[in-house]
Amino acid sequence: MSRIGRLPVQIPGGVTVEFKDSVLFMRGPKGELSQPIHPDMRVVVESGMIRVERPSDDKYHKALHGLTRSLIQNMVRGVTVGFEKKLEIIGVGYRAEVKSRTLVLQLGYSHPIYFIPPKGISIETPTPNNITIKGPDRQLVGLVATKIRSFRPPEPYKGKGIRLEGEYVRKKAGKTTA
Repeated sequence: MSRIGRLPVQIPGGVTVEFKDSVLFMRGPKGELSQPIHPDMRVVVESGMIRVERPSDDKYHKALHGLTRSLIQNMVRGVTVGFEKKLEIIGVGYRAEVKSRTLVLQLGYSHPIYFIPPKGISIETPTPNNITIKGPDRQLVGLVATKIRSFRPPEPYKGKGIRLEGEYVRKKAGKTTA
């Protein structure tokens, strides 16, 4: 069996789980999520636990087994604790602020960039050079962080731009005069 897939997922208190028509619905204190489950995988919801079972030992089913269990575990963590990504803005005059749920970025262009986050995602700017993205859906939080980073990715000469917190940007040597 898959080492990840065979582990049961614990359902904490305050979380309701419903499995209907190959879609798993989960509701908790941080929000609600739904995830379509592959029709070959069997999800068993029992007292305080969710188990994932596969029909055969085929390589494809083994891969789906671990994937399905990981997706369910991420859903449980998302509706109870939530996920967050932090971004850093590096550069003179580069800054961010939130105005009525819209992220306004000044990134050295001739105009500000306005970003409206999708439903379920909250964006905070504790300082003008830091952005925190929070939400219950791990994939959506990562997607939003990547989208914001794409507005001004870090450049290799001075390191200016938007990067994930703790991301290392390898710097290149510039031109040298003769």
